[in-house]
Amino acid sequence: MAAFSELGYRPLRDFIVSIGAMLLLLRRTIVAAVRPPYDYGPELADQFLFALKLGWFPMIIASLAFTYGPAGVQVGDFLDLLGAMDRLGGIFVIIVMREFAPLVCAIVMAGVAGTAMTADLGARKIREELDALVVLGIDPVKSLVVPRFLSLTLLTPLFSVYALLFGTLGGVLVTLSNGAQVGPFFSTFFAQASTAEFEAMLLKSAIFGATIAIVCCYKGLTASGGAEGVGRAVNQAVVIAFIAIGSIDYVFTQTLLATHPALNVPR
Repeated sequence: MAAFSELGYRPLRDFIVSIGAMLLLLRRTIVAAVRPPYDYGPELADQFLFALKLGWFPMIIASLAFTYGPAGVQVGDFLDLLGAMDRLGGIFVIIVMREFAPLVCAIVMAGVAGTAMTADLGARKIREELDALVVLGIDPVKSLVVPRFLSLTLLTPLFSVYALLFGTLGGVLVTLSNGAQVGPFFSTFFAQASTAEFEAMLLKSAIFGATIAIVCCYKGLTASGGAEGVGRAVNQAVVIAFIAIGSIDYVFTQTLLATHPALNVPR
């Protein structure tokens, strides 16, 4: 019985300790980002372009697939059955702008850029390059974590705008495939859309990007056990990032709807 209790207690304890360490890393990263000197510019540009190059195509494909497939086709068939295809645009504001655009960007960033960050930092940790930086008087957080943190925090909202565009294109394709007119789709889309909804999408995406960066950088900085340990760190980083994305999405959406009741009213 004691062994069983220990088996259940230890993973929970380690998980809580990891969450606390990630929060401490987040604080160190923010302090290092705002404190001079700001010599991380070249690394920030490299990481931004690296994540952009890796993520733009999967993001486009995922945006179209998620909006046209599991959501758009089923909702379109249901509305067509009721003779209310003109309401598809208003529903797509909720589907794409409120949920799918930030989620698709977060999933792509975690699965593509986040894993690359974890593997890169983990390999450096295994080769003791991070210890060498500390010996040379270089802060690994400022030189390595801050550029990755800022790049994902800036890039994810940018991607969410493109995810919104291609997700809306998925709604247009659903409308056309059901033989309906595109005009009513855009009429209800822009009637339901609001500035608060768009700003919330950008803010949620930025929070997702920052969370992914912190989780993946932490797992890379704490990797151990050779190449096998790096692979294990990448796997754990993706799992924790997805859990964090789902938790943040629920809390953020409930807070948004509680503070903006007008978003619950169909228009």
